[in-house]
Amino acid sequence: MAFNIETSAVASATSTCWAAAAPITDTLNRSASTARKRVEKGEIALGEDIMSDNLRSYTIRLDNGLSFPCVEHGNPAATPLLLLHGYTDSWRSFEPVLQKFPASVRAIAFTQRGHGEAGKPAEGYNPRDFASDAVALLDRLGIGRAVIAGHSMGSFVAQRIAIDHPDRVAGLVLEGSFPTMTGNAGVDELWREVEHFTDPVKRDFAFAFQSSTLAQPIPRALLETFVDESLKTPARIWKSALRGLMDVDHTAELTLIRAPTLVMWGAADALFPRSDQDVLLARIPNAQLSLYDRAGHSIHWEEPLRFASDVAAFVEARTTSQQAA
Repeated sequence: MAFNIETSAVASATSTCWAAAAPITDTLNRSASTARKRVEKGEIALGEDIMSDNLRSYTIRLDNGLSFPCVEHGNPAATPLLLLHGYTDSWRSFEPVLQKFPASVRAIAFTQRGHGEAGKPAEGYNPRDFASDAVALLDRLGIGRAVIAGHSMGSFVAQRIAIDHPDRVAGLVLEGSFPTMTGNAGVDELWREVEHFTDPVKRDFAFAFQSSTLAQPIPRALLETFVDESLKTPARIWKSALRGLMDVDHTAELTLIRAPTLVMWGAADALFPRSDQDVLLARIPNAQLSLYDRAGHSIHWEEPLRFASDVAAFVEARTTSQQAA
């Protein structure tokens, strides 16, 4: 099950894409005013590129000196959902779903280090580095606990957060996830290409890479947006981020995850097989599977309405259980 990374795949991909802790409420009641104060102090910069009245964009600068573009949707006092994108993506990976969440979910998507318009340090691209950024971002926003949802690389970072910072995680959503990349032929094939990258990364490769995550058509313009975002990732970070993922195995630590977990998997995922999902389900104590029969690796691109509905239901169930506790 290898990535379709041959340049010859671009033509067929093109035609396909044309085809179609304290209770949460205690913290949330304070988060909006806390955020406003931090805007006034210059710790949070409001963005000018606000795409609609329902989306809010801003940039957060953390104590490590890195800046992170953020976009959110929903009531600022609602249950927070932190969305972590995949390898070489950005917050825009979640653009198709952000406005599909109900106002009762405060959905926050941000661009992780090295990607998109985020800061790009010379080093620090292992899962713990990404996880530390996410927790620091929650701190900056005044959010004590959140549901953490990640896609692909983002799901591995989400696992790391749940393992290292269990008090910050009210629930965990793992989309297109895996316990380890060891022995994965598709990842090994990708690495054999990426390890030789130099700037600029070729658009044909990025297009083929993103297309390989799909089993169902998405709008061509949307795919091109994702390719554009991938090309903002320098060659050195294509290498270091992938190597960082490949060098870590979470299998033995999954039993430490205590948060209720939703494992979302597309049956046509060409990268991470059902056997990976079975490991997650067997080792994470309170995990359940949401199966998408026709989807590939990028469920939220292929079936955004169902994805948003399923995640929102999971988030709201966590809210209810926290309020009852």
